Amino acid sequence: MPQTEKRKRRGLFARKRVRRDPGQSQARGQSQARGQSQARGQSQARGQSRGQGVRPLAAGRMDLPFLLLTLLLTIMGLVMLFSASFPSANYESGDPAYYLKRQGLFALLGLAAMLAMARIDYHRLRGMTKILMYVSVFLLALVLVPGVGITQNGATRWLGKAGVLTFQPSEIAKLAIIVYFADSISKKKNLMENFKYGVRPYILILGFFAGLMLLEPHLSGTILIVGTGIVLMIVGGLDKRWIIGGISGVAAVGLIYVKLVEAGIISYGADRIRMWKDPWIDALDEGYQMCQSLIAIGSGGLTGVGLGKGRQKFLYLPEEHNDFIFAVVCEELGLIGATLVMLVFALLILRGFWIALQARDRFGALLVVGVMTQISLQTFLNIAVVSGLVPATGISLPFFSYGGTALALQLFEMGIVLSVSRQIPAPRGG
Repeated sequence: MPQTEKRKRRGLFARKRVRRDPGQSQARGQSQARGQSQARGQSQARGQSRGQGVRPLAAGRMDLPFLLLTLLLTIMGLVMLFSASFPSANYESGDPAYYLKRQGLFALLGLAAMLAMARIDYHRLRGMTKILMYVSVFLLALVLVPGVGITQNGATRWLGKAGVLTFQPSEIAKLAIIVYFADSISKKKNLMENFKYGVRPYILILGFFAGLMLLEPHLSGTILIVGTGIVLMIVGGLDKRWIIGGISGVAAVGLIYVKLVEAGIISYGADRIRMWKDPWIDALDEGYQMCQSLIAIGSGGLTGVGLGKGRQKFLYLPEEHNDFIFAVVCEELGLIGATLVMLVFALLILRGFWIALQARDRFGALLVVGVMTQISLQTFLNIAVVSGLVPATGISLPFFSYGGTALALQLFEMGIVLSVSRQIPAPRGG
């Protein structure tokens, strides 16, 4: 081979060797490694965002304080139910524990439903909104059919078989309104400020449900459904103008209703308002229940007469195991015991709203707000009725009053709150 050609080949190879400098090769390898690492990180991030949201989720444990408070209220309710009901249960059926056994069975079913719901992703409730609404409307209409609905104390609110198993369709309607409003409002965001999308459809729905329930008549259930729905609308971003207008409208309607009742134009609720103002004017008839309730509350004093030692429950106080069970609590546990019961309710409600503030998304937050608003209103109204602060409305005390299906549904709703608590996002620095 000629010498010149060999030199050309060596020059070519030399140039190639220069291009394959070790430093450049290492830099190129590092660059590729960084690219691959970034790609893997981005892929993992996309996977996490699809499955868990922008921020990583917490470990998935239930909120322990809320769970313990729920269990505490359930146990306290069963104990007080037995104490309040054993005289009437023994008189009616010969079994002092009759009401306790039935309530205890539904409590176990409710606790099982609560724990089951707590382990289910609450977003699955979105697919049940229409079904719940249709079922609740059907049952509310069915209870008005002559011969189908069960009438007690002048009101037709129950379905089932009297003395065996009965339930109020209004309990299902309460849950349906919460789930539907939470699902719908969570999707609208800024549209809640618009009358067409944020006010009119929800007012029409609440008005329709209220009309069905007032036909029973069921005033307390109507107040709970309408009140819960309005609170969800406000939390969902309702314009301040509509809030002020709504409050003014409700106040005006209430005032007009009272004036019409006093004038004798409206008869429904007239006796209740009159007895609310002064039950002692007819203490042996229309005002009897309210008078006996006030006697029970006053008899308790500071420390109470002792658990199980109350006297008003011995066939003096009507509905002592149901709507007026808080009067028995006051008589047997006194002011201190009644205050402790109210404190536990307050802690449960506050903890629930704390979970709502920490919720993963708007849907979860609105679900919890709806459930806790319902519990808050029901607790306040029951205690207010028993103590004479508001006219009697026939409203039960959550976890305490006799009513198996109501207790089971309340515990199921607590399961919804626990389900939301399991998906609270972890702190950003965690």
